[in-house]
Amino acid sequence: MTTIQPFRKGLVVGVECMFTWYWMSDLCRKTGIDFVLGHALYMKAIHGGKAKNDKIDSRKIAGLLKGGMFPRAYVYPKKMRPTRDLLRRRNHFMRKWTELLAHIIITGSQYNMQEPFGRIRKKNFRVGLAEQLAHPDVQKSIAADIAMLDTYDGVIASMEYEIQKNAKHHDPVSYALLRTLPRIGEILGLVILYEIGDVHRFARAQEFASYCRLVKSARESNGKVYGSSGKNIGNAHLKWAFSEAAKLFSR
Repeated sequence: MTTIQPFRKGLVVGVECMFTWYWMSDLCRKTGIDFVLGHALYMKAIHGGKAKNDKIDSRKIAGLLKGGMFPRAYVYPKKMRPTRDLLRRRNHFMRKWTELLAHIIITGSQYNMQEPFGRIRKKNFRVGLAEQLAHPDVQKSIAADIAMLDTYDGVIASMEYEIQKNAKHHDPVSYALLRTLPRIGEILGLVILYEIGDVHRFARAQEFASYCRLVKSARESNGKVYGSSGKNIGNAHLKWAFSEAAKLFSR
């Protein structure tokens, strides 16, 4: 801060949206410096060049800021940031849990086991499952899957309890309203709540739908459409949540 002290008047700090922007945003807020966050994918498209290093990147980011071409991203609120990251980690573990479950079911089909596997989501129905297989190596493989599933059960349940407790503190009204929607359960409600943040940052419903990756952007020239683009622009977690909600609602 001592180095930039002579330049503090009118200073604006622009940072590309990478995983290290948290501390810089908090520092600028604490010291009263204007902070803007740049959308990483848009910035890559705008200032891509042959050579790349920190000095070139800094110069180009400064040029985008000065020229009004800086593609701004949402600076997520500090108080909800750790819980959102915990929720994303919970979902990552849940995908691993699902992979383990799928491997057990596939192995059962591979060896033509008659036991119905649809209930092994519950811990009680996994007891003695590995012993039903004939070969000891296959038994060991399934036993390892079951041991990991049992571990994930406890870890995920603990994470969910903490996230739900924080949600009731951060924004209890919005969370309660989300739970009143058909087929929106605890996890979908939490994902929608924490991934949106402040819904008023979207001026139009179309902008919100685009941010959720629910609509495609057209590539058009001279009145002709050449497909779509920007499929990676937006929030993948919200796309998953709304896609799941739509499938559950259609059932």
